[in-house]
Amino acid sequence: MDESARILYMSGTLPVRSETFVYREILALRSLGLDVRTASVHAPVHGLDEGVLDEMAAKTIEIYSSGKLQVGLDSLGELCSRPVRTIGTVWRVGMDALFSRDVLLKRRPKVLWQGFAGLALARRARQVGITHIHAHMAHVPTTIAMYASRQLGVSFSFTGHAIDLFPNRTMLAEKLHRAAFVNCISHWHRRFYQSIHQRDDEEYPIVRCGVDTGKYPTTPAPGGDELAVFSVGRLVEKKGFDVLIDAARILAEAGETSMRVTIAGGGPEDERLKEMVEALPKDAKVELIGEIDNDMVMEMMNNADVFALPCRVARSGDRDGIPVVLMEAMARGRCVISGGLETIAELIEDGVSGVMIPPGDLDHLVDSLKKLGNDRGMVDDLGRAARRRIEDEFDLHINAKRIIQTMLAHGVLKQWDQQ
Repeated sequence: MDESARILYMSGTLPVRSETFVYREILALRSLGLDVRTASVHAPVHGLDEGVLDEMAAKTIEIYSSGKLQVGLDSLGELCSRPVRTIGTVWRVGMDALFSRDVLLKRRPKVLWQGFAGLALARRARQVGITHIHAHMAHVPTTIAMYASRQLGVSFSFTGHAIDLFPNRTMLAEKLHRAAFVNCISHWHRRFYQSIHQRDDEEYPIVRCGVDTGKYPTTPAPGGDELAVFSVGRLVEKKGFDVLIDAARILAEAGETSMRVTIAGGGPEDERLKEMVEALPKDAKVELIGEIDNDMVMEMMNNADVFALPCRVARSGDRDGIPVVLMEAMARGRCVISGGLETIAELIEDGVSGVMIPPGDLDHLVDSLKKLGNDRGMVDDLGRAARRRIEDEFDLHINAKRIIQTMLAHGVLKQWDQQ
């Protein structure tokens, strides 16, 4: 491995339970010999485990959570020690805040603050010799990474996902232009980026947010008298949990399929979904169990026949990329049902490795659950095919090697001895 390379990975909160894909990617790259340090816009979450994640949290460079005074002092330190470069960075920040067409008026002052945060990050990252910065989430983390990289005189790259590209999108065109490369979690994302700023496909490499298939062996579906349906995610409109609850109501009223639904997660739709569950007929078995950690999610997968996540585009325009929890379910050998968004269609082939319904379509979801409840052989067949799909394309270590190859291609790494 190139011993001179030292990569800084950053996200909004790192590590945090809700973004397992970020810290898993970091750990996979470290396992391949890459020196990866971490930074977090907000305070990292401690206590996620008693090992590598706690160590990661303890060593992560904190940005906003270090306090406004410290951000100001670090920015001033950059001005005093590197006046010409700092003035150039501040000029770039000011021009972006004033003239970028991709920044809402009310957010323009925030860009200025994120610029100062970039200066502060540069000062702290310089102490450990960072040679490249990669950010997950294309909004605030990438904005700070972009200005820090300019101040340091190093390259940056990023991975965009969902909410950061739609309702919270900021200066995406500038970021796509300035980044050394942009990792695309789907071919749909690549086409989306190309529609904003055209670059060679090699500069928009496909890198999936993978799962460790070695860590998650397949387990057989229970196949009991009731079809056990499990779902997990942030309780927001785009996930379609209300559609799943409605489907349980319709099937209970019809009395054609015996089914129980368990939904895990927390979020702004919590109260509304609880009211829906309370209004269900007695025969509809739906339980909201709140937030649980990833180990518990995977344990509950063992007790499920089907994993359902009927994703759709929210009224705000927010939409999912490729939910990691779908990959985790498929890695467990679970039959999955999801909404047919373009990104998710790259993960699940309808009728082959899972079931796809039109986004948010209640009637199709009811029909699909009824069919699976009456054909457990189909449930098992789709589960086995789902596992093969993850092994072939969405394995964590396959995609970590893609990141290494991308860094080699763009000069971020000079060499790499394959492990």
